[in-house]
Amino acid sequence: MDPIEHLRQDYRSGTLDTEDLAGTPLHTARRWLDEAVAAGLPEPTAVTLATVDEDGLPDARVVLLRGLDDDGLVWFTNRSSAKGAQLAATPTAAVVAYWPALERQIRFRGPVELLEDAACDAYFAARPRGSQLGAWASQQSRPVPDRAALEARVEEVAVRFGDGSVPRPPYWGGYRMTPRQVELWQGRPSRLHDRLRCTRQDGGWVIQRLQP
Repeated sequence: MDPIEHLRQDYRSGTLDTEDLAGTPLHTARRWLDEAVAAGLPEPTAVTLATVDEDGLPDARVVLLRGLDDDGLVWFTNRSSAKGAQLAATPTAAVVAYWPALERQIRFRGPVELLEDAACDAYFAARPRGSQLGAWASQQSRPVPDRAALEARVEEVAVRFGDGSVPRPPYWGGYRMTPRQVELWQGRPSRLHDRLRCTRQDGGWVIQRLQP
């Protein structure tokens, strides 16, 4: 096997120009997401969410995107988790979506706010029951003695709710990012990639081509 510094891949599947942006950059971003879903890619809604902690140290993890439209990006999580605490203290973030098979990447940056309760309730109600119970059982990001302790907690929660409906935990919910900047990236040969940076300005978007 070649050392990692010698691994190379030339990108040739597509191009990107300003004429390819139909409507707002968020419209194009949604089209790219839909095309990733239609292509049958594994976990096409998986994105990297980056926040910053109390010491100014960046933190990143993968979450599943559950909404992308003109209002922005939506994801759900335990708001008492590490990322929840970081967003409460510094309500801005960066999100990166990457689809290697399509040779495409999108970067989003902007402020983040809590999603309204009605939308959180509706999404939680539609989750599989196991995921609902897990949301109650897991104190996300906190230490646990072992796997057995976590599984015992799930069993306790299952007994608690029995055959009844499982309500949304008060500490669990969604977030919405309203991007101030969107960068669309299409791989090209010889690392001369297409990069279009779209920045909100005066109620519209300013589009700039960036050098790769």
